[in-house]
Amino acid sequence: MNVLLDNLSLYAEGLLGTIELTVYGSLLALVLGFVMASFRVAPVGSLRVFGTVWVTVLRNTPLTLLFFAVMLGLPRFGIVLPFELFAVLALGCYTSAFICEALRAGINTVPTGQGEAARSLGMTFVQTLGGVVLPQAFRSVIPPVGSTLIALAKNSAIAGAFSVTELLGTYKTLNELGYSIIWSFVWIAVGYLIVTLTISAIFNLLEKRWGVAR
Repeated sequence: MNVLLDNLSLYAEGLLGTIELTVYGSLLALVLGFVMASFRVAPVGSLRVFGTVWVTVLRNTPLTLLFFAVMLGLPRFGIVLPFELFAVLALGCYTSAFICEALRAGINTVPTGQGEAARSLGMTFVQTLGGVVLPQAFRSVIPPVGSTLIALAKNSAIAGAFSVTELLGTYKTLNELGYSIIWSFVWIAVGYLIVTLTISAIFNLLEKRWGVAR
């Protein structure tokens, strides 16, 4: 308990950093995931190819390697940002591939006849997708999207190895101060539990309110 009380501000800073990475990374992942899912089911072949390549490459690239590519590669092209933004970019892009596939699976659960009926009424692809298909698909993808964002929260620990302030990164400071490794990790784990259980609770509420009845 002493390690927590003696370093409460350090833990609070790390927890806040993890929450920020999770929130901003999740927002980016949801936006990109929605766009890529739209591409995957678009009637335009080039968009489908782009979406497929995006998902295939990111799902099969280790997240640590993606962090290296973003944080070391982008500055070579003159793109210099705070490490926190680089971390959000890496987490968001990586997770968007999984969000995309979850959304696409939900879209595939909607009977094709509904989309055909909408198009027969003169609705465009965007109108059909946004007004007919996605509202129904959303109900079935709440659990997998929640699980994916929980995974994002846990993956944010990688950012600590790149000098980004987050929970796991506090371990290095605590280790230098000579605190017990076990108790340092115990309280770090508690912090991650707070974040992941909060996400789980939010998506449980969403599922009860809008999810598909089972």
